[in-house]
Amino acid sequence: MNYRSFPRNDDIKVSEVGFGVWSVATKWWGVDDEKLGISLLQHAFSEGVNFFDTADVYGEGYGEEILAKAFPGSRDKRIYATKFGYDIYTNPGERKGHSELPQKFSADKIKYSCEQSLKRLKTDYIDIYQMHNPRLDFINNQEVLETLHGLIKEGKIRSFAMALGPDIGWLEEGLQAMNHNPIALQIIYNLLEQEPSRSLFKKSEETKTGLISRVPHASGIMDGTFTNEKIYSKDDHRSHRKQLWMEAGLKVKKDFEFLYKDTGTTISQAAILFPLSVSNICTVLPNFTTHEEVDEFTKVSELTPFSREEIDQIEYLWKNSHSKILDQPFSNSLTKPTPL
Repeated sequence: MNYRSFPRNDDIKVSEVGFGVWSVATKWWGVDDEKLGISLLQHAFSEGVNFFDTADVYGEGYGEEILAKAFPGSRDKRIYATKFGYDIYTNPGERKGHSELPQKFSADKIKYSCEQSLKRLKTDYIDIYQMHNPRLDFINNQEVLETLHGLIKEGKIRSFAMALGPDIGWLEEGLQAMNHNPIALQIIYNLLEQEPSRSLFKKSEETKTGLISRVPHASGIMDGTFTNEKIYSKDDHRSHRKQLWMEAGLKVKKDFEFLYKDTGTTISQAAILFPLSVSNICTVLPNFTTHEEVDEFTKVSELTPFSREEIDQIEYLWKNSHSKILDQPFSNSLTKPTPL
């Protein structure tokens, strides 16, 4: 496994392939067996994964508790990133797919959420504390920023970040977030969804903001789990996708055969290599649901990175064809304001 440091903090070094804990902590992706979930977490760690991304809202805290169950010791050998913002304490109940709970970002709510996350993780510090899907009113909220800096001074968190979402879009939110010197932004960036994240890269370099890239397999298109016959249940996170867009993605996928055919690389591995070709992307979060996927995805660090010619071909396809075929609406703070 290769490791990358966040540009703003060399002390936080993360595996190129990280573990998005939501795949073993919620019903949105299919792993609802605790024994299997713990085994997958431990297997990934044994293969060099040291970065684990979770959130207090995943399973109403279970996404943090399962990390403590999987790793009762050696805390210093792992980097934990968790998220806050959704009010799970006065709005109990597992949320379904992309439906959102009310968000509360007041100082007292942030401090309380942090304390509860520390207890569930059974740790005395959080490496990266992320605002979870914040809109502009909270990204630019001075009380929020002062509270986060206060938690850093107290030693309860090492850094803060913003996880953009819940869906594709949030360009202005990302640009303005970087004005506040977060260690990182969490974004969606993959072969089929290159914008709007491409438009964040320049400022990311200028501000030394690291990037955490999720959904490398575009909800199953780029790992073969989605087919024309596949219909996701309403409880599945991927069901928010438009069927026509998913089908267009299947057609576009054929254009990427040059990245993996007769190369010894699988299509799933090529999909992870793509975001890793961006220097400021520090780690990529595929969804692990089987031990075979852990073995396959973690071997990406052993593969040859994309050549300049391959990257140029990907860019050519995007600019001249794919961006039009895969056009989709982008969300922002106006179209999806803060849920109250």
